[in-house]
Amino acid sequence: MKKELVVVNPALEEKHRVLIRRAAEKHGYSVRFFAEAKSALPALREVEIVFGQSALLARNSPELRWLCSPSAGTDQFSKEMFASPDARLSNSSGAYGVTISEHVIMTALEMLRRQPEYSRIVENREWRRDLAVRSLFGSRITLLGTGDIGRETAARLRSFRPAVLTGVNRSGKNPAGLFDRILSPRELADVLPETDLLIISLPATAETEKMIAAAGLALLPDGALIINVGRGSVIEQQALEKELRAGRLFAALDVFEKEPLPKEDSLWTCPNLLITPHVAGNMTLPYTKDRIVDLFLEDFENYCAGKPLLRQVFPPSGTSSGS
Repeated sequence: MKKELVVVNPALEEKHRVLIRRAAEKHGYSVRFFAEAKSALPALREVEIVFGQSALLARNSPELRWLCSPSAGTDQFSKEMFASPDARLSNSSGAYGVTISEHVIMTALEMLRRQPEYSRIVENREWRRDLAVRSLFGSRITLLGTGDIGRETAARLRSFRPAVLTGVNRSGKNPAGLFDRILSPRELADVLPETDLLIISLPATAETEKMIAAAGLALLPDGALIINVGRGSVIEQQALEKELRAGRLFAALDVFEKEPLPKEDSLWTCPNLLITPHVAGNMTLPYTKDRIVDLFLEDFENYCAGKPLLRQVFPPSGTSSGS
């Protein structure tokens, strides 16, 4: 097996390629860069390490020992799809908290301060100032997920002085003491009736599938706002749409059960809903790209030293040891 590294990521800049090339040469690896998975296929026959997120890379690398995804979510991978039975999978959990938390704050303020409606008013060249707005100040906020995204979001929300910040996780830990209280998923039904803003940043796993279903939605108080930047499978989408159309709840969704959201989907015309096309965690923010490369190089050093990968998720579970 040759010491080869293949990088498939069109978002990387020359400075990132220089850093990766320098690290590869230090450990005797040759490295090749590609903009898309299909163009990389001829280079995968003997590759040992792949830094890319397409399942096509896993299926066509028979000698693969490690695939590092530049994404935080790994639900697109399954153990069965890997051509190499010896391959490990890691993710880039820890790179997206900054950009996604800013997206959460943006959409929360847009919805609470009625910006979608005011945008339509301005488009019609009207002058209205009477829409009632709400505030993050004094709100009861529940964060379903306290990993990198949840922590970064909680840190920013604290400056708005909410009434209470509740974190929901399986570990029972309160990372950096950012939350006023930590509850387990078993206690979710207890906190939903006391939640004005529900922020979801969970991955797609068997445990999170439809975690927020019709029964959970019904527990939320009238006027509650849901923001989902995790995975669309966490919410029962049809049940949520029913609540939105009834005018009882509000939502800002960046993720959906099916993506891209079909053009004929009724959500496009749903009231009380702000749609963004899965852009909260895009690799367009310079910090995010820098962080992705830093995390890969950190684990590349671990790999070359025979140490455990810090963000290993193989066999895939949709979570990371770093979350």
